[in-house]
Parts: sequence; C-alpha cells; structure tokens
Amino acid sequence: MPLAVYILALSVFALGTSEFMLSGLLPPIADDMGVTIPQAGLLISAFAIGMVVGAPLLAVATLRLPRRTTLVSLIAVFGLGQIAGALAPTYAVLFASRIVSALACAGFWAVGAAVAIAMVPVTARARALAVMIGGLSIANVLGVPAGAFLGERLGWRSAFWAVGAASAIALVGVLTLIPRIPLPDEKPQLRREVSIYRDAQVRLTVALVMLAAGGVFCTFSYLSPLLTDVAGLDKGWVPSVLALFGVGALIGTTIGGRVADAHLFGVLLSGTAASTTVLVALALLGQYAIAAVVLSFLLGVTCFFTAPALNARLFNLAGAAPTLAGATTTAAFNLGNTGGPWVGGTVIDAGLGYPATAWAGAAMTATGLGVAAVSLRLQHRTRASRVVASMNKKAEKADRTNNPVRNDV
Repeated sequence: MPLAVYILALSVFALGTSEFMLSGLLPPIADDMGVTIPQAGLLISAFAIGMVVGAPLLAVATLRLPRRTTLVSLIAVFGLGQIAGALAPTYAVLFASRIVSALACAGFWAVGAAVAIAMVPVTARARALAVMIGGLSIANVLGVPAGAFLGERLGWRSAFWAVGAASAIALVGVLTLIPRIPLPDEKPQLRREVSIYRDAQVRLTVALVMLAAGGVFCTFSYLSPLLTDVAGLDKGWVPSVLALFGVGALIGTTIGGRVADAHLFGVLLSGTAASTTVLVALALLGQYAIAAVVLSFLLGVTCFFTAPALNARLFNLAGAAPTLAGATTTAAFNLGNTGGPWVGGTVIDAGLGYPATAWAGAAMTATGLGVAAVSLRLQHRTRASRVVASMNKKAEKADRTNNPVRNDV
C-alpha cells in the first residue's frame, strides 16, 4: 500500500474527529449556547449538510485541478474552520463554522478517495479505501473520546483547538509526502462523468449508503445522553464508551476491508443485517448499563464492517468517473448523517425517549437491507448499463496503457 494512502488516512483522522466528536460534547455545548440538546444535535446535521453539498460541488469545481494542490487547499480551509468554531461567540456562528468545515471536509474526502484508488490495482480498492476509513475509525478510538475528555476537563472549545492542531499536522503531511499526481492526458468531461447516475445500480447503492449510515447515526448522535440518562452511567464513562465504539469501528473496518474485495455483497448484506440486530437490542436493553456498553461496541463493528464495501461498490460501478464517484459516496453517507440525527431529534422531541432513536435507526437499516437485496437480485438478472460499462471499459484500457499516478508513486 503506497505511503500516500496512509497520509490520507492521517488527514481523515482529523476530519473524522471533528465530524463525530460532537456526539460527546452536546450537553456542554447546549448549556454554553443556551439551546436544547436536539438543537445542539443539529450541529451534527449542519456538518453533514455541508458534506452533502460540498462533495459534488467541489468535485466538479476541482475536476481539472492538480490533486495535491486541491488537497492542500481543502485541509487548510478545514483547519481554519476549526479555529472559527473554537472562537464562536454564538450558536449561529458555530453553526456556520461547521458548514464551512464540512464543505472542505467533503472535498477532501472526494478527491482523496479518488487519489487512493488510483494508486492501487482494481482488486485492492476496498483495502485502500479501508486504510482511509481506518483514519476515521482511529478518530473514533482516540479523537472522539479525547474530544469528550477535553470538553469535560477544559471546556468544549478546547476540543476544536485540538482538531485545529491535528489539521496543521495533516497539512504538513500532505505537503511533504503526497506525490505530485499528473493530470490525465484526456481532460475529464463533466457530462460523461454525470452520466453514471443513469445506472439503476448506482442509484440503489446511493440509497443503501444513505440508509445504512442514517440508521446508525440516528442513534449514535444521541449516544451520550442515552448512556447517562437511560443506562444510568456517570458522564465520566462517556469518553470510554465512545472509545469502545471506535475500537469496534477499527475492528470492523479491518475485517470488512479484507473481505469486501472478494465477497462484496456478502459484506453488505451481513453487515447491514447485523447493524439492524444491534440497534433493536439497544432499544430493548439500553436501560442496562452493561448491555448498553457492549452494544455500543458492537454497533461500531457492524457499522464500519460495511463501510469499505459500500465505498468500493460505487467505485466499481463507476470506475471511469472516480472523482464524482467519490463525491457521490461522500454525499450519500452524509445524507444519512444528516437525516439520522434529524430523525433522532424528532423522536426525542415527540417525547418517545432516547431508546426510541434505536428503533428509528433499526427501521432505516432494515430498509437498507431490503435495498441491498434488490440490488443483488438485479445484479444477477441484468448487466451493468451500457453507459457505465462502456465508460469503465475505456478507463481500464487507458489504465493499462498509461497510469502516471502509480508510476509516479
């Protein structure tokens, strides 16, 4: 695996810490800003909305720009967004800083994923993406619990300063260790790349990603109050449980990344079914502290077990449009990350309690399981659309004759 892929994972560590650390900071942010916990939860949705909008927008805007320059610019803007969040005097300013950070984060994910898969053979795409997603898993193991710890000891703003510092380190790594990646001889054509959306399998995969992510984060976004108010854990235990979720995520990513290249649909179906089971168990047993802790760990395993397969599925379907495929995956995940916390907040506001977020999440992942089954059935009955198939054939031919990215690395 090229060193550059691990540098991308280091950058994703900073991005992922910022994206998910609010799950352990909602109570202090709500108290400081004078808002309710569901309103504070909308900060998670704000970040996800920025990711949804930013991924395709920046993918298109940077389609013909040098990849390394684009990555450097985006990680720099992201770091500045963290500083703005740390200094935010009001909820509105904090909300805006999350959107700006998310736009940069989305662009980095889209371009970074395209760079990662370009540096490895087709048969190693899931593994390369698993390394990148591994940065996100480590963010859940170390970054998110550290953010909760800092928020508890030094105030929630200190967590934003810490992510800003991590972003500066990532910026240095990208500047010094990501190789110069020449642009392809044939300039990318936006019209041709956009045509991937005519494929029914692409649309089904986008729906699956949205439902799988949304179901998990419908519950995960409110895991902190669920642990304290329902399971009865002291708030000092929250960082440890979040770290346990991250350990599960790292384990799930590692296993899923190694298995997905050979058994992609097996991973998609089994992982989504397992997430549904865990969410139902959490809804039924969340009042028991031990069960809540164990199920938090298992939720991390099952959620991230499917992540490499979900990413690889879209890249395999639309390999001739890698940047837009990466943007589509990022947007789809964050549509789920937007809808999930919103659904969870709606359930809480309706007076159904924190365990009901797990029921709502299970309903979303169960629907995703049905979408995966339909996609598999369609895969057996039909071939890929002529548009996507012809695009991928041309891309593979060009890759065999001239791949400057791999030669450069």
